[in-house]
Amino acid sequence: MNKNSSLYNKKAAFVTLGCKLNYAETSTLRDRLAARGCAPTQEDERADIAIVNTCSVTGEADAKCRHAIHRLHREHPGAFIAVMGCYAQLSGEHIAKMEGVDLVVGQESKGRIIELIEEHLEARQMGARADSTSHGGIFYHSPLKDIKTFVPSCSRGERTRYFLKVQDGCNYFCTYCTIPAARGLSRNPTIADLVRQAEEAAAAGGREIVLTGVNIGDFGRTTGETFFQLVQALDRVEGIDRYRISSIEPNLLTDEIIEYCAQSRAFMPHFHVPLQSGSDDVLVLMRRRYDTTLFRSKMEKIKAVMPNAFIGVDVIVGTRGERDEFFEDAYRFIESLDISQLHVFSYSERPGTKALDIPYVVAPQTKRERSQRLLALSEEKRKAHYRRFIGEERPVLWEHLREGKPLLGWTDNYIRVEAPLGADIAPDSLSTVRLGGFNESEEALMALT
Repeated sequence: MNKNSSLYNKKAAFVTLGCKLNYAETSTLRDRLAARGCAPTQEDERADIAIVNTCSVTGEADAKCRHAIHRLHREHPGAFIAVMGCYAQLSGEHIAKMEGVDLVVGQESKGRIIELIEEHLEARQMGARADSTSHGGIFYHSPLKDIKTFVPSCSRGERTRYFLKVQDGCNYFCTYCTIPAARGLSRNPTIADLVRQAEEAAAAGGREIVLTGVNIGDFGRTTGETFFQLVQALDRVEGIDRYRISSIEPNLLTDEIIEYCAQSRAFMPHFHVPLQSGSDDVLVLMRRRYDTTLFRSKMEKIKAVMPNAFIGVDVIVGTRGERDEFFEDAYRFIESLDISQLHVFSYSERPGTKALDIPYVVAPQTKRERSQRLLALSEEKRKAHYRRFIGEERPVLWEHLREGKPLLGWTDNYIRVEAPLGADIAPDSLSTVRLGGFNESEEALMALT
């Protein structure tokens, strides 16, 4: 630890918005800063440095990012504010003009964010400005063609699991999406590097690892390897009891992967697969790389070899071109699937996307109504999945104990479980329990001890 560093003995506040990948990257950044003597702020503590890791998947996400920056500037006056992430990449010039912002870091430079903060802090202390590319001292970089670096991340979440970033960027230019522009094209580290990080997580006491990325099934474009080979290699890492695949495109979820996970040592019966629309007409407008026939075949394959599997599915409602009859087709298709839960997103206009060329626009109220219908369907499917296992014994990995609150954990097939208050169960342990009925909030099943 360098006590002469401008970061030493400083306090840092963090705001993270968006996907699990962002949370993993922030957690890694928090650990790296702590190693340099810059500790996270505690409640009601004033920060010297504030870092916002942004999302830009929707217009609402952009607004949340701006609100977070304003709030940090208000709550931590004088703090050095650095902004990174997708919104920083897409709208860096706008962010650079916001009051209180000292540093904006594009995707290619985010691996150097700590060094950049140090440079600017040292220059500030000397009454000068650090060298920068634009906006009077605020650093901004990384047009799409320059985003080539893979920034590794294997971080412990707030609960009892690690998040391992295996891939970044995307080569799929879906009409509604800004991710290729925000995070660059698909790239990845080697399997050997990822195995080493998993081994380090196991040595540090990690029990579960969630594989994160933007399009993880596309793993291997950089190294000539495959996602299936990665799954096999990670399964051999001793000490890791569980792996979960955060999300994988249906056209990249091969039968080979499904069959391997069904008999593997540590990959859980749990998949998250983006559908986006259950209408073939809308899938064509989105430029997705599959149709509903392929999607259904993947769901049926999972259930054929893992009948107890939890399957989560992403759906977007209200995209341009989603006429009433297309949505009804989509609803009926989703209703017919043997899946466990939906993640429902309302379409948001994104500047620069091809979707803006589609003429039919869905009214905001219609979007809300469609979203509510799918959320209600999701809750029906989640409770039905939970109800199937009442009375059965399942292995549960328990999370950290939260003062004054029940101990919570997850089964192998992603059922949330609540332990009775005072139960003789150690946090961060793995145990087999019999599942009882729903708890009071109906968000978990009770463990019978």
